[in-house]
Amino acid sequence: MRRFAADRARRAVAASLRAAASRSGAPSPLVPAPRHPAHPVGAAAMAAAAMARAMSTATKGAPAVSLDTINPKVLKCEYAVRGEIVTHAQNLQQELQKNPESLPFDEILYCNIGNPQSLGQQPVTYFREVLSLCDHPALLDKSETHALYSSDAIERAWQILEKIPGRATGAYSHSQGIKGLRDEIAAGIAARDGFHASGDNIFLTDGASPAVHMMMQLLISSEKDGILCPIPQYPLYSASIALHGGSLVPYFLDEETGWGLEVDELKKQLEEARSKGITVRALVVINPGNPTGQVLSEENQKKIVEFCKNEGLVLLADEVYQENIYVEDKQFHSFKKVARSLGYTDDDLPLVSFQSVSKGYYGECGKRGGYMEITGFSPEVREQIYKVASVNLCSNVSGQILASLVMNPPKAGDESFESFMVEKDGILSSLARRAKALEEAFNSLEGITCNKAEGAMYLFPRLHLPQKAIGAAQAAGTAPDAYYAKRLLEATGIVVVPGSGFGQVPGTWHFRCTILPQEDKIPAIISRFKEFHEKFMDEYRD
Repeated sequence: MRRFAADRARRAVAASLRAAASRSGAPSPLVPAPRHPAHPVGAAAMAAAAMARAMSTATKGAPAVSLDTINPKVLKCEYAVRGEIVTHAQNLQQELQKNPESLPFDEILYCNIGNPQSLGQQPVTYFREVLSLCDHPALLDKSETHALYSSDAIERAWQILEKIPGRATGAYSHSQGIKGLRDEIAAGIAARDGFHASGDNIFLTDGASPAVHMMMQLLISSEKDGILCPIPQYPLYSASIALHGGSLVPYFLDEETGWGLEVDELKKQLEEARSKGITVRALVVINPGNPTGQVLSEENQKKIVEFCKNEGLVLLADEVYQENIYVEDKQFHSFKKVARSLGYTDDDLPLVSFQSVSKGYYGECGKRGGYMEITGFSPEVREQIYKVASVNLCSNVSGQILASLVMNPPKAGDESFESFMVEKDGILSSLARRAKALEEAFNSLEGITCNKAEGAMYLFPRLHLPQKAIGAAQAAGTAPDAYYAKRLLEATGIVVVPGSGFGQVPGTWHFRCTILPQEDKIPAIISRFKEFHEKFMDEYRD
């Protein structure tokens, strides 16, 4: 490290001496001298040399990388879902492993993140059968395979391998994703929406997160570029905006109306941002909502589309929870479908839709598959998006295959269809029961109110904390909901995320809790939570 610092110092000295020599007419001692008598080195060059010696001395004891030298945008970036509370939980888990009797609980229950399989959800059989056959094509030539795998999974694996150059899932693919898989995804989108979709508009990515980062890179050029984001919001958006040097323009969801998204609120925040000299480039909408769990009505979506059209905004539609709907009176409508139903074409509205294999009923978080569908961008801009995608070479091929399977699952008449539907419906109906049980439990407690989870994988209860508890949090130098979450963890082993990590109306406090622990564990979680909460309220009762 010191050698690198010294090299930098020498380069700086060389530059200073060359500049000084130019001003004084003297040659630099680090540059070949001309073949004539040198002029005396000027005072400026001598001063530069002295400064270099001082710099060299100073750098000997200083680290080459420190919080003072790294990109300040990194320091500004925060991601609460894996923040301080989770780090504390991981330390407690290590303590439990070393000494199982050391804490008042026997396991850590991670209710902080939408990671279904880590909490016991099983992968969908058909998806894994196809994936394993694609990753090990030699199995397709073995007679035993037909006894172990469904015939439609075998046929689908052959179809997919025919689309992959060299049938090699371990090779780089096209930077936008394998063309045949993109076409399958487009066919799935068209079947879902009833409107044409093209594989040329699909960019396959390692989950939805890289696609979000890619769009922020495209849209943000300075802090004067703003992105309208819901509050509460998924911290990926605030983190990505911070990393790319933009400004988050918040719009508040209305908790009193079930986390409603009001267009009047969008207009108010847009006008305020513009009055501050911020050019608002895009609107982020998360539907179904994360962390809030609401599902937008089609009429509401139409108003949002009209707003973006009238204001010249890119609509960034986070639709990764499109399969997670738990109420009978709501259903998922993609923003693209809504825009097309209004008669808008690619020429009218730039729209990006994000999807992921990590959510829904599939929960394949570790496989890192996803895509964005881009419509309404000029060919010149699309070329730039492709250029950015190509910097990363390609997304992983297993994730690409899974994304194509998610958007094109077994159909009626296929051998796997009935068993596939049993698995899918079983997962989704269980999630709905878990959401209802937790919602009712939270609402039964003093000092907690909780809106219904219409979709997604989370509840976002509001904490009405006693003033003494707020004062204790302030004395500890932390937000009241973070204080509550830490106390909950230390007493029960339950990990939730403080609402302050997602943003909230000032003066209100919340936490996000997933509905993902397996159904047989929900009663114990509720019991632990109730016991803790009642003691906490008694301890800090005003």
